[in-house]
Amino acid sequence: MNYLTVDKVSKSVGEKELFHQITFGLEKGQKSALIARNGTGKSTLLNIIAGYDAPDEGVVTVRNDIVVSYLPQRDDFQEDDSVLDALFDAQTPTLNAIKEYETCVTLLESGLEVTQERMEKAISDLDRLQAWDYESRVKEILSRFGIHDVLKNVGELSGGQRKKAALARTLIADTDLLILDEPTNHLDIEMTEWLENYLSSANITLLMVTHDRSFLDRVCNDIFELSNGNLYHYRGKYDYFLEKKAERLANAAAEQEKLRQLYRKELAWVHTSPQARTSKARARINNFEKLQEQVSVRSEAAPEGFKVQSERIGHKILEISHLDFSYPGQPIVKDFSYIFKKGEKCGVVGKNGSGKSTFLKMIMGEVTPDGGKITPGQTIKFGYFSQNGMEYTGNKIVLELVKEHAEVIRMENGNYMSASNFLNHFGFPYSLQYTYYDDLSGGEKRKLHLLITLLKNPNFLILDEPTNDFDIDTLNLLEDFLGNFEGCLLIVSHDRWLMNKLVDHLFVFEGDGVIRDCWGNYEDFRQEREKALRIQKRIEKAARLEPVKPQRIQQSNKLTYKEKKELEALETDIANMEIEKKILEEKMAMGKGTPEDFTSWGKRYNELNQLLDVKTERWMELSEKEG
Repeated sequence: MNYLTVDKVSKSVGEKELFHQITFGLEKGQKSALIARNGTGKSTLLNIIAGYDAPDEGVVTVRNDIVVSYLPQRDDFQEDDSVLDALFDAQTPTLNAIKEYETCVTLLESGLEVTQERMEKAISDLDRLQAWDYESRVKEILSRFGIHDVLKNVGELSGGQRKKAALARTLIADTDLLILDEPTNHLDIEMTEWLENYLSSANITLLMVTHDRSFLDRVCNDIFELSNGNLYHYRGKYDYFLEKKAERLANAAAEQEKLRQLYRKELAWVHTSPQARTSKARARINNFEKLQEQVSVRSEAAPEGFKVQSERIGHKILEISHLDFSYPGQPIVKDFSYIFKKGEKCGVVGKNGSGKSTFLKMIMGEVTPDGGKITPGQTIKFGYFSQNGMEYTGNKIVLELVKEHAEVIRMENGNYMSASNFLNHFGFPYSLQYTYYDDLSGGEKRKLHLLITLLKNPNFLILDEPTNDFDIDTLNLLEDFLGNFEGCLLIVSHDRWLMNKLVDHLFVFEGDGVIRDCWGNYEDFRQEREKALRIQKRIEKAARLEPVKPQRIQQSNKLTYKEKKELEALETDIANMEIEKKILEEKMAMGKGTPEDFTSWGKRYNELNQLLDVKTERWMELSEKEG
């Protein structure tokens, strides 16, 4: 069943054509991502589909009997509206009933008076409309997004809170076709994972713009790419898209080369036969002019990776010893120690507000710790990308700002790349390089800040959320650059795809000042966390069932002799593996060993975690049976 048809739609902004006669459709249940470089028209296309904008030509058709919900990049809330009014702006009996019930509950929780008749009517309306399941879903969404004070005015919310409220409103609506523009902005990893699970399991049709590659891969089953005004459709996940896009670019490059060869041949003929005296000659000249237009069209090229020569790094890198820091009433770091090794790449994860950025600022000397020491090696040259961005006195052009830090960048092979070429490689075309800094967008300023950090040739990079506001092409370039970077890397990021590709281990901010060192990438950490949660749930379930176990069932569940021996062996094995795991943690924290040693230790550490999960689950089964 077709839900959406976009037929030969074109749109231009000024003299720039964003897309030309693009055609595609969405079937019921299809979940698709739309990706493209920044500024190529993704949000404009979504606005056209949602009816917020009109195309220059073409038609958008949405099935009449379906409900469409749209999350734009900027909400349309009224500043004086309460959060509750903004969330339940759709005038349907069910939503009105839920809104009234939530108002009554919120007033009561705030200590305000609600008449018994009003509360009873709100409950009666939910009963009559059979809306309690819907109300439970609303409760879960509001809770997940941390929306509690629903009587507050929208104008009092921060930018991040407004984005979450807009997303919550979109999800609350009982919708058939969901259109989302960057839904994961301002969400931490835990909330992003909840959202991707929600969208993956929801019985909806979805079209979304996102730069979160892990989110895209887990939610969507096909991809639309907007490039050079054309739309390309890939029926598969993100890896499939990368493979097929590479094939498309290779084929396009081969075809372009054929056109160039033909053009050179025809150009030579035109130079020797300038006068079209016959109809055959005139036709050939007309064909040459068309060929000239085709050759002049700029083709998209696959980005090339490169490696920058970083500063020499000595044996001593960075040592953190018994670090302590707290804000009033909020411990950030408690007695944390770590010694960095040459070439290691470490990720930093945790909930928003857990202190990740403060930790980086302490390393850079911007925040003074309450106790402990941070000692960098003499050869360490930091490159620090902060969320606050750059501050410059005087309005200068982009290229001039870059040249203040480096005229050329030395590559690993000994060659040099000019600052201008470096900027062009990372998405600052030569025309944009002569733009004044104050005229750049917020995303362009962030990207320039990151590039200046990279081109200083540091040997220890500290990056705080470097991927915000970047398109997927730029993220892939950054991933390639950091993957080839031979110095140390400490990175805070919500981009799980990037973390999985780059990091050797994670500093996990668990709250209350606790930082846990987890060896492996983010996916390893996620799987370990999920297994721990499953074990915890089994323990809690066993504790709930224990008091009501009938005596005869306990007697029938006694262990056999073989199972008793297995239980004893498991207890010994678990204890020994915990000891081995502790020894490995101490070795890796000491920082003494070759790169091969750390690879071997990290591999064994992950194996032990997996074995412990299996053996612990079996131990719990036998322990429950033993009673």
